[in-house]
Amino acid sequence: MAIRLETNLNSVIKINHYYYFPRLNSNNLVAVFSDKTFNLGFDNNPKLIENRKKFLSQLSIDSRNLVCTKQPHNNQVKKVTSSDRGRGAADYNDALDAYDALVTNEKDLVLAIFTADCLPIFFFDPEHNAIGIAHAGWRGTKGDIAKNTINKMKEEQNTRPEDLIVGFGPCICKDCYEVGKEFKNYFSDGLIEKEEKFYLDLIKLNRIQLLDAGVRTDNIIGSSFCTSCHNDEFFSYRKEKTSCGRMMSLIMLK
Repeated sequence: MAIRLETNLNSVIKINHYYYFPRLNSNNLVAVFSDKTFNLGFDNNPKLIENRKKFLSQLSIDSRNLVCTKQPHNNQVKKVTSSDRGRGAADYNDALDAYDALVTNEKDLVLAIFTADCLPIFFFDPEHNAIGIAHAGWRGTKGDIAKNTINKMKEEQNTRPEDLIVGFGPCICKDCYEVGKEFKNYFSDGLIEKEEKFYLDLIKLNRIQLLDAGVRTDNIIGSSFCTSCHNDEFFSYRKEKTSCGRMMSLIMLK
């Protein structure tokens, strides 16, 4: 049964164990994020291959088409081609090195990232049939990973920012993401001080990057779910520490 969940940015729909954005999904595009039913990341996961196959079977996707990266928490973006098919699908050591964002305009390549508090960002260029996905933790956000992903799509696929539709998946919210006072040196915006504690707003910071890059306000959509507040539904590293699994966010052209 499909469940429509209203949020303060837009609505998403949950079916079985995944959520999707109505504006992003179509006959030619799949863009979804999972709940915490299955641990789909590399860490603490003896059932990695089994879980990925079970989850992706809901979407009629072959897990061998996954393209995954080691996500070293940087701001680097890679254009993915058919030669990368299967990278990281079953083994962390085979995943792409040195990237936290992926873009492509080739069909049947499943660009995937894994999160448990960091922000997944989905990019779709309907004019050039091109896609991207980014893993935006605080380091990637500090390095303008959202803007870098757009620039890569402009460079590789002639994307115009004003044509992009961008979706935010679940991440830790500004009321839960406590950080150290040294973050005052990293961010001039998106940092909130309350009772001598500091909190970071990943959504706001990445939204600013998108708008600065030329994305239209009405083309930014999101789940606005907090992984920490809704730890019953999503993995949260802040809540679960080293025992924490990972959700998968994926985007694919069909």
